Amino acid sequence: MPEKSVMHRRGATGVSSLAERVLELLASGQATTRTELADLLGAAPSTISLTVGQLVAHGLVAEQGTRSSTGGRPRKVLRLGGSDGFAVAAELGGRHAHVGVVLPGGGLTDVSTVPFPTAEGPEAALPGLAETLEGLAEQHGRELLKGVGLSLPGPVDVASGVVTLPSRMPGWNRFPVRAWLEHRFGVPAAIENDANCMAVGEHSVQPAERRQSIMVKMGSAIGAGVIADGRLYRGGTGAAGEITHVRVEAGHDIPCSCGNTGCLETVASGAALVRVLRERGLDVDSIEDVVRFASDADPEATRAVRQAGRYLGMVLAANVNFFNPDAVYLGGILSTLEPFVAAVRSQLYEGCHPLVTKHLVIERASLGADAGLVGAGQFALQRALVHALQAVTGAGAGTGPHNDQRIRIEEP
Repeated sequence: MPEKSVMHRRGATGVSSLAERVLELLASGQATTRTELADLLGAAPSTISLTVGQLVAHGLVAEQGTRSSTGGRPRKVLRLGGSDGFAVAAELGGRHAHVGVVLPGGGLTDVSTVPFPTAEGPEAALPGLAETLEGLAEQHGRELLKGVGLSLPGPVDVASGVVTLPSRMPGWNRFPVRAWLEHRFGVPAAIENDANCMAVGEHSVQPAERRQSIMVKMGSAIGAGVIADGRLYRGGTGAAGEITHVRVEAGHDIPCSCGNTGCLETVASGAALVRVLRERGLDVDSIEDVVRFASDADPEATRAVRQAGRYLGMVLAANVNFFNPDAVYLGGILSTLEPFVAAVRSQLYEGCHPLVTKHLVIERASLGADAGLVGAGQFALQRALVHALQAVTGAGAGTGPHNDQRIRIEEP
């Protein structure tokens, strides 16, 4: 039987093949039937049926029961083959890591927060985290572990699996984090920027019709993850969403962690709020202190938080006007403060064209603090599926989303 490249049939656009995309949607829980896959992928039902049939034949997808439909015969429910597997994941912060077990479909369990000395560098910090994740894997059956996911607070080169020039992670630049994890655990690993992880995690639980969205992470720094046409958009070099270093007038000549002056981060981030409130005489040492003062309705803290929200909203409005998303999701510790969220929302309505905000959803991330963890686990499961697909089809090992492997599946 002749072979034909799935990617070639759909155009070699540098994105994953149709088979990989089907597995991705099933893994995230965004689709469970052939009809839903066809709708989300914009593909002909016959093409989806062919691809799903081949994945079933390879044992990567299984059919389990049926689901009633309106006006037609019951639809067969699809799931991942061997979907009793799981991923362990961690979202790294400055001094702590959020860890948990992520299941196919986006389920999350065994969530906890553990100490993580980011500033001591990867060789000192990673072994302790690995022990914690291995403990989680043992609890759920080590033989069922499919992948390891890591959400990192800095720019990530996904193709090579390293962090690049992270301003708040001394000693981490170009360290082979993904290779270290794969050597330690013996399964595929995925690393990704924290805002991107949050964007993917939140997108997986939102209504399917919200195909375009911006997730804004508001913590010590500011980041954004962009979902375009239902997929994470990384940009040409993987730096899409780096709004934290947009120059703003209010920043004047305040030095930023990136080495420039006047960036949005200097006036709208958690780190900026710590500096501002110290200058105003409050006993503030961390972003948690900022949240505590603002939650207690301290006038100085509330005023500073509202102003920071306005600055963020101004920059975000330009991006929303340009991109015209269906939704803007707000996450990170500052999203727990109503004055901050209200200021961002108000600035978007004021600064965006009415047509842009006509149906725009602006809300806190429904997954809250767990959004990044779910996203990191989803990336790990998807990478594991790509490896499995390549193994059964004879394709070479890939590197995930940036790998332009021509996955070959037999045509009947």
